[in-house]
Amino acid sequence: MAMSGVRAHNEELTRLGLTLPGFVERNKTIASLPSLGLLTLAGMTDRDVDLEYREVEDITKCEELPGDYDAVAISSYSAQIGEAYQLADRFRAEGVLVILGGPHVTAVPEEALAHADAIVLGEGEPVWPDVVRDLKRRQLRSIYDSRQTPFNLGGAPMPRFELLDPERYNRLTVQTQRGCPFDCEFCAASIRLSPGYRVKPVDKVIAEIRRIKEIWPKPFVEFADDNSFVNRKHAKRLLRAMAGEGVRWFTESDISIARDSELLALMRDSGCAQVLIGLESPTTEGLHGIEQKSDWKAKQLDTYMAAIDRIQGHGISVNGCFVLGLDGTGTESFDQVRDFVRASGLYEVQITIQTAFPGTPLYERLQREGRLLDATAWELCTLFDVNFQPNRMSVGELERNFVSLARDLYSDTATTARQRAYKRTLRGRRKDKQAYLGGAS
Repeated sequence: MAMSGVRAHNEELTRLGLTLPGFVERNKTIASLPSLGLLTLAGMTDRDVDLEYREVEDITKCEELPGDYDAVAISSYSAQIGEAYQLADRFRAEGVLVILGGPHVTAVPEEALAHADAIVLGEGEPVWPDVVRDLKRRQLRSIYDSRQTPFNLGGAPMPRFELLDPERYNRLTVQTQRGCPFDCEFCAASIRLSPGYRVKPVDKVIAEIRRIKEIWPKPFVEFADDNSFVNRKHAKRLLRAMAGEGVRWFTESDISIARDSELLALMRDSGCAQVLIGLESPTTEGLHGIEQKSDWKAKQLDTYMAAIDRIQGHGISVNGCFVLGLDGTGTESFDQVRDFVRASGLYEVQITIQTAFPGTPLYERLQREGRLLDATAWELCTLFDVNFQPNRMSVGELERNFVSLARDLYSDTATTARQRAYKRTLRGRRKDKQAYLGGAS
């Protein structure tokens, strides 16, 4: 069972989401994606075990428990872990065995264990066969810990996509690699489950895409990667293999892809519609210290404008992601983001509030500094709510200015202007190409 439907607690932001078409759109997309982790574990489960995949959007509206099960495995974001615990407690009261796992459970295992018969720490794949075996024996252990056993993606099973109702989703997910070479302080992605970077063999990725196409003939695929294309040789082999599959796709990457024209051409020709890039801030003050190994992000700032132009010039729209409330930034940062978005020609923009997720270096630092507003207010871990004290503005200033920036960036006028600017860029590039080809002939 997957918990879905993450919602901002800030009431004004929630109201904006109902009136501004672009606001929290990306957050809603993420929340509506099926749990690839659960589908993958389903693919590792013995075929003599009857399985269902269910999503629970709001446990408070569930008068009766969904389904009749011997055991349930529940996955949840930090923002909804409270609801996941409620669901788990209700199942256990009925005698159903409950297994909890994921980044939040790995970060706070003692808390999670109070609501489960068993918890999985770290990646699920290395220990899932043991969980299934022990379930069959009714000898479930309380903790299954894989944190010292990184999973080899060469052994990745085929996710059980057939358990899904394709009408429910506007995109399905495929993972091509796991991990990231960078160590950003706020990142709560798979690096917190198991360190290290690994790629999935190209033939396995293509097999998953083809399995999805059996269910959904013309799918839109989202790569569930932390940072696609880190391994350029693997990425180019994959993109060449994808070129004939006829799928449209979206992924997340870093700004360095702009330096590789061959990669951009392969992305375009294989169906890439958009890439989300964590720009984080348009200033050195905001970027400094985010990436903890070599301050890599801060060193890329001077390339931002040209890189966006180069990527979008290949027909791949850029969704630039900015984080507000970063240390070193004050109320001036909102105008700086607004001005950068307008000047850069970004097709799409995502703004979030810096969020201290459990298990991240950011959470640990802010806890040491006494700056967490409530160390266990997981419901605020939405990316749109404030759960810490900024160092150069008040909580109220961060909230008010964030709402104002959202009103500006996601208004019909601003959204239309970005779309028109992107189309002009594409038309200009096509004219340049035609002129070049005409001169060459």
